[in-house]
Amino acid sequence: MASRYLSFRCSLPWLLLLLQTLLLLRSFLGFLGVGDTYSPSSFYPEFQDVSHMVIFGFGFFLMVLRRYGFSSTGFNFLLVVLGVQCSVLVEDFLFSFCFSFLPCSLAKAVVSMAAVVISTGAVLGKANPMQLIVMTLVELIIFYVSRCINRKFLQVPEKLTLMHVHLFGAYFGLALTSRFPGPPPGLDKSRSTPKSDLFSVLGTVFVWVFWPSFNSILADSKREPVLNTYLALAVSAVAAFMLSALTSKDGKFRMAQLRSALLAGGVTVSHTAQRIQHPWIAMILGLLGTAINILGSHCLQRCFNRALKLQDTSGIHFTFGLPAVLGAVAAIVVRAVKCGIETQWNDLSRLGYLIFIDVGAFCQTITTALITGLITGLILNIKLLKAVHVSKYFDDQFYWEVSFKIIPF
Repeated sequence: MASRYLSFRCSLPWLLLLLQTLLLLRSFLGFLGVGDTYSPSSFYPEFQDVSHMVIFGFGFFLMVLRRYGFSSTGFNFLLVVLGVQCSVLVEDFLFSFCFSFLPCSLAKAVVSMAAVVISTGAVLGKANPMQLIVMTLVELIIFYVSRCINRKFLQVPEKLTLMHVHLFGAYFGLALTSRFPGPPPGLDKSRSTPKSDLFSVLGTVFVWVFWPSFNSILADSKREPVLNTYLALAVSAVAAFMLSALTSKDGKFRMAQLRSALLAGGVTVSHTAQRIQHPWIAMILGLLGTAINILGSHCLQRCFNRALKLQDTSGIHFTFGLPAVLGAVAAIVVRAVKCGIETQWNDLSRLGYLIFIDVGAFCQTITTALITGLITGLILNIKLLKAVHVSKYFDDQFYWEVSFKIIPF
């Protein structure tokens, strides 16, 4: 045990020092990060909302395991503060190369980090800090490459390319976790407790409150995305309580089910929040998002997870993945109907082209996420990164000074 602690002590701090030194050097030599975060004074509250959502909200959302609370919140915070800096630099190099000059943005960097946080939920308790840092760097680069392809070749608006963050993060994480050894059957540390479920739901509510800011932070007009997102979330929450009672054997609410279903509406309308002109459409999408979340969780966990070797610790597939797929399909339908009405269904060639663009962006994003997630999972399990033995999964004691009088929950 001592040698394993010593190995992390001799590697992790030096990796962090190296990365931070490189970031400081790049900042000293010339940093493009200007722009929106410091421009109008009214922008900062929205930026603050998204930061709270990613750090506090998702940090507590991941506190679902009974003996992994310190790691869930601590590692999430470390990855966010390190990843935001790396994200700005990636955008500096990649997007400036692809599009001559586009000012970097802390807002876009924080939004992009949501993909990493979502992916972390799939490997929660299995990946050590070294692996999580490498995963963060690789995923941010690949996500920006995916955005660059959508922006340059498929002419998707830059702000909408960011809204693929849920789709990319979910399927990148699922492909990644399939390359990790499965936990021993009946491992007690992999279950939750009422207290850990409570903390996780508190994180979910925190994310729920700030989700309208997340969907509208980069929009030119805030009214439509804020209104549509809130209504979708509200209907999603009501439907979550309704379906939880209907699907349980004794008619009682299940906290674990509500935890994942409350956010489905926000994910589903992320692609269309700026395009929807009638609020009832957003409300229907919120209802459908919760339905696919709850019903999908039953089918996936019982039928597909074992067959596809999906080890989804936090349930990100039905919390973010399936609603994101539904949202992408809804975006195609909404755009097709809107374009058809504007042209009175006469210009079918243009309509077909727009549908092709949206379908292409969706397929490119999910394919890139799955392929690169599999490759990254193989990379993370090399000996150099000191993969954790399955007996040490889901345990804070391997990384933190803990007192069992305080934890497990």
